[in-house]
Parts: sequence; structure tokens; C-alpha cells
Amino acid sequence: MFSPEGPTLRELAVQALSSVEHGYDLLAPKFDHTPFRTPDSVLEAVASALKGSGPYEDGLDLCCGTGAGVDVLAAVCRTGVTGVDFSAGMLDVARARTPAPGPRVSWVRADARALPFTAAFDLVVSFGALGHFLPRELPGLFAGVHGALRPGGRFAFPVLAPPRPSSPAHWMLLGFDAAMRVRNALWRPPFVMYYRAFRLGDVRRALEGAGFSVSLRALPEFGARRDGSPRARLVEAVRASGADAGLSAVAEARAGGVRPPGG
Repeated sequence: MFSPEGPTLRELAVQALSSVEHGYDLLAPKFDHTPFRTPDSVLEAVASALKGSGPYEDGLDLCCGTGAGVDVLAAVCRTGVTGVDFSAGMLDVARARTPAPGPRVSWVRADARALPFTAAFDLVVSFGALGHFLPRELPGLFAGVHGALRPGGRFAFPVLAPPRPSSPAHWMLLGFDAAMRVRNALWRPPFVMYYRAFRLGDVRRALEGAGFSVSLRALPEFGARRDGSPRARLVEAVRASGADAGLSAVAEARAGGVRPPGG
């Protein structure tokens, strides 16, 4: 699973016993040599899908890590691209990357649950990071993304079909989540990373509750399962534009637990 340039088992163990932030600070120099980095095939498929709805002006990579997803934004955005992450170590690696030709690139250290942006972007993407958020955190997270988008803006992220219960992958992920729950019950600070807590139906409802219009697009590059359903989809959540923006603001406030003006 790991290349010779990747972390040792001891380094992974130290990371797993750290907080999410400090764990990624430790892993950052070798992160791109682990299976946790989003594969280029997924990045390229998402870029191809977004080109059909673009171009966009300004884009944000939510939980950008070492910056691989920023290349997707650079392919579809004309003005500016921003990567945001709360791990200083991951951002240090991202800043050291050779910048892709195209729009200007900025890096911001911030917690995705408290984004410091208001109506600043036309496109927000995220790759493989949403398993770091507990289900109860999704409404607030998505309300923040909604607020960071301009009216008509789009939030897009890929999701893979869950493995069948009869497959080894299903039991591997189930075992991983069980091990993380035991670890978090016995050790502080917690390390939130659950593969099976991120359920598409719950995610869709949380997005709609935050004021998004949600659609799913198959990513044909990954083919279909035996029942004909796609192996991978792109979730596309669009913030309402024009007259509908006021209604979306009310939904956003409610998703964040804030009483809307006059509500």
C-alpha cells in the first residue's frame, strides 16, 4: 500500500495517536506517497466533469492537504484558486509545489468548520476529506461552504459506491472504523476519520438543509457495478441565485443553528 518513500509503521502509529491536525502535520512530508492522497484518476475525472459547467472565476479547495486538488481548480478557474487546510504542515508542502500555469494560487490556514470567507468563490471542491467530520458537524460545515459561495456557485466532490458486504473491502473499512472508535474511546485527543460514517443520503439531506440544490453525476471513467449503478459519482450542490438567494440565506442560517432575521 505504501511506497518506499512513504511513512513507516512507527510513523503511522505516532500519527494515529495524535490529534487530526498534529497527525497531518507529522504525515505531511510523506503524505503524497500514501494511499490517502486522492488518485490522479479521480482528480482528472472531476476536472473533466467540471469543465462542462465552467469556466469559473474563483475556486476553493476545501481541506486541500498538500494541494493536489488545486490543479483541478486551475484547470477550470480563470481568476484565482485558494487552498484551505488547518494543518500547517500540509500547507507547507502545498506551498512548495511547483505552481500550475493559470490563475493565481493562495493558501490559507483555517478550520473548514469556520471558513473565513463570504461570497468569495464560484466553485468549491473537496477530495477525500469529509470523513474527518462527524455526521452532526455536516450541517454547519455545509452552511459555511454555502456562505463562502457566490449566488449560483457550485460545491462539488466525488463519492465512490460503497463496497458490497460480500467483498473484503467492506470488512476492511468496517474494521478500520471499529478500530478508530476504540482508539477514540480510550485515547485523547480523538482522531476523527471514519470511512463508513459518510453516508450519501445523510449528506444530501444536510446539503439541502443548508440551502443547496443537489444533483448527482456519474463519473463514467470508473464504469458501473453489476447492477448498472455507477462506481463513482460527482455530487454537485448549487447555491441558489437571483431571487432565490434570500430563501437560501434563511436555510443557511437554520442549518447553522442561527435564527434568521424575522424568522
